[in-house]
Amino acid sequence: MFKKILFVVVVLLGIISASIYQYFQVLKQPVQASSSPFLIVERGTSSKRLADILVEQKLSKPSMLLPYILRFDPKFKRFKAGVFSLEKISTLEDLLIHINGTQEAQLSLRFVAGRTFNDWQKEWQGAEFLKQTLKNKSEPEIAKLLGIEQPKLEGWLAPNTYNYIPYSTDLALLKRLYKRQKRILDKAWQNRDKNLPLSTPYEMLILASIVEKETAKADERPQVASVFVNRLRIKMRLQTDPTVIYGMGDKYHGNITKRDLRTTTEYNTYRIDGLPPTPIAMPSEEAINAVAHPDTTPYFYFVADGTGGHKFSKTLKEHNQAVQEYLKWLRSKKDK
Repeated sequence: MFKKILFVVVVLLGIISASIYQYFQVLKQPVQASSSPFLIVERGTSSKRLADILVEQKLSKPSMLLPYILRFDPKFKRFKAGVFSLEKISTLEDLLIHINGTQEAQLSLRFVAGRTFNDWQKEWQGAEFLKQTLKNKSEPEIAKLLGIEQPKLEGWLAPNTYNYIPYSTDLALLKRLYKRQKRILDKAWQNRDKNLPLSTPYEMLILASIVEKETAKADERPQVASVFVNRLRIKMRLQTDPTVIYGMGDKYHGNITKRDLRTTTEYNTYRIDGLPPTPIAMPSEEAINAVAHPDTTPYFYFVADGTGGHKFSKTLKEHNQAVQEYLKWLRSKKDK
């Protein structure tokens, strides 16, 4: 009898030892190369289905034990739904720990202030692992999907660096850009200085886009905004080159001629009164706030000063002199 009991105990110990050995063999197996740098775990995935997915993606060798590890082991049974990076994952144990406690993978995309809708469209269409659902949509169709009343998206998306989860959609990303810009604009409009010559938040957005294109220096934006506000107050044309360039579209090749300045387009502020019909770029929050709170100045003119900034003038005579100084600086630079 004793011998039978001893035999059973030995057999059981052997089975337990083999199981423990197999358990560690499964967990310590190296993760093989996958065709994707990410593992997608759908909501509602069972432990058996996850084991199958790991085998299908060659992240694990077939194992009868794996579904039970995923179902019963306290360290691994609380795996999450999401998209997880496989970077720096060496073993299956590393991967299971990763999907049980780590946030989803994040990629980033930077949208630069002062660029146009067309520029930004190329950026998101070329983004890695961003699901493209808008490629066959026109700009008015995309605007409608975002809930924007205007048919053009220009100006309505906020410049910034945005994180996104791999395989999320371009539309979901654009909704975040639009909501951010709408929030910035609404706040700026509510807190704007009194008596600005602007009738709507959209007009503020249009003017902010012009300010954005005219100067990259943050400390100059309130001054530049003051020039345009001063002109609007006395119904003087804005006469700003970036609007001409925007109106030229594909015809612009790096230079503006006198003929271009004389050619009437709906954006040529040398030829039209007031603001152009839409923004001409994506303005930053700083540019929007500069328009909401422009400096109080006597200036109606400005021209580049050769140092990255601008020379501001009260009269046309002063402005013409500043232009001549700038041209002189350009000639001296070419002679060197």
